[in-house]
Amino acid sequence: MRRLLYIFCLFLIAATASAQDYPREKRWADQILPALMVGEGVWIAQSNGHQFLALWNEVDNARGAVILAHGRGWNPDFELYGVLRIKLAEQGYSTLSIQLPVLGGGAKIGDYIPTYPEAAERFHLSAQWLKGKGYKNVAIVSHSLGATMANQYLINAKEVYVKAWAFIGIINGLEEMFRIKIPVLDVYGSKDWEITQVGASERRKQIEKIAGSKQVVVPDALHFFEGKEDELTAVVVTFLDDVFKNQPDPAPR
Repeated sequence: MRRLLYIFCLFLIAATASAQDYPREKRWADQILPALMVGEGVWIAQSNGHQFLALWNEVDNARGAVILAHGRGWNPDFELYGVLRIKLAEQGYSTLSIQLPVLGGGAKIGDYIPTYPEAAERFHLSAQWLKGKGYKNVAIVSHSLGATMANQYLINAKEVYVKAWAFIGIINGLEEMFRIKIPVLDVYGSKDWEITQVGASERRKQIEKIAGSKQVVVPDALHFFEGKEDELTAVVVTFLDDVFKNQPDPAPR
């Protein structure tokens, strides 16, 4: 049934394109770009002609590249995401923090379901963009609703260039994990939202079936990891280093 729903959404993507709040995306971009101090803004074109913003921070002698995905209604440089895109780069991973589809400010989690196919396209295009840069070690690091969107992408995509997935504070339970063939990191805070904590044991049972996967709880961390960004970064980097064997993944210049 879930598979049929996803396919149905694909057929409706053109019809639901108007549901995406592209003007809100533009307002985010207009706020971010003039004040951007680290990295650069790039625009990636979708099949419908819309271009979404991504913040690219490339580092020398990188061990890989990370597609960073934000939570519901936010932007690629908002608070936790702005911190992570810089801290992960400082630890040796080039970062591409992408704008996911957003709806109006009052939209609920369920309202975002029709946007999942567009989010999947953005993940795919971002991975292809990094591939074009010469990166082989590509991972997704996603938070909250962005993690749910990444889950949908990974279980439905016919071809996945991504080699690892770290999700932070996921708000829905993982679905059809047997379809995911790459190592997975489930990290959340001990003071995270209840919806995230309640599903932790079931998520652990699922990811334990995937080689190289693990679950980590960051003590005293809230959903947005305020004051715990260093601890979160360390957990993610350790996971990525384990997956990529701590080897350089230099992109051609």
